[in-house]
Amino acid sequence: MSGHSKWANIKHRKSAQDAKRGKEFQKYIRAVMVASKEGGPDPSMNIRLKSAVERARAANVPVDTIEKAIKKGAGGMEGVTYDEINYEGYGSGGVAVLVDVLTDNKNRTASEMRLLFSRSGGSLGESGCVSWIFQRKGVIRVSGKDLDEELLLMACLEAGAEDLVNDGSGYSISCDPAVMSQVRDALTEAGYVVESTEIEKLPKTTVEIKGKAEAEKLLRFLEALEDHDDVQNVYANFDIPDEIMEEIAG
Repeated sequence: MSGHSKWANIKHRKSAQDAKRGKEFQKYIRAVMVASKEGGPDPSMNIRLKSAVERARAANVPVDTIEKAIKKGAGGMEGVTYDEINYEGYGSGGVAVLVDVLTDNKNRTASEMRLLFSRSGGSLGESGCVSWIFQRKGVIRVSGKDLDEELLLMACLEAGAEDLVNDGSGYSISCDPAVMSQVRDALTEAGYVVESTEIEKLPKTTVEIKGKAEAEKLLRFLEALEDHDDVQNVYANFDIPDEIMEEIAG
């Protein structure tokens, strides 16, 4: 899982950097509006909205912009309808890929997803073809390279977390979504710097990618999906060896 975790960390940082330039603002705002519409405008009672707001804040989306998005969503977003769709398929090397989308034009998005998959040498599949490989988990990222891993692990387990992974520049902690806030608060109280808290879909099994060329091809495809205006999240069950991942990242 190390290579996959490094990619998740790079993706997280890239998303925040893109948002600072304004590129990703609309994605975060759209997610906040839909979450507010579906579950209500109170983040303390709406875990999906809370997660969307935290992602937006971590990406430096202005507070007043977030508040306007919450109000707009709670007001019903008159004249605007977003459909939530999951696209499933395979990338190169047989890697399972799951894409979460919010779109106001299903036909356009479906056509564009099909094109992105085919261009990469992959294929778009039927609903349910790969979703069983993934499970919903709360993911908390703690920054810091020189942390005592044993102490951090103990704090995580005592707070109710399930797993801890070193992603190169910090740690990713996974837990049941129901206790995500509890784990985050416990780590914050213990003095750890929590970078983000999100609900993600983590793979139960992974496919090892061998060779830099194959790895670069897969990552280009995943980045193309991430860059699509309607895409909210991209999940894949690959594992790239550390040395290849570091060479690509470098």
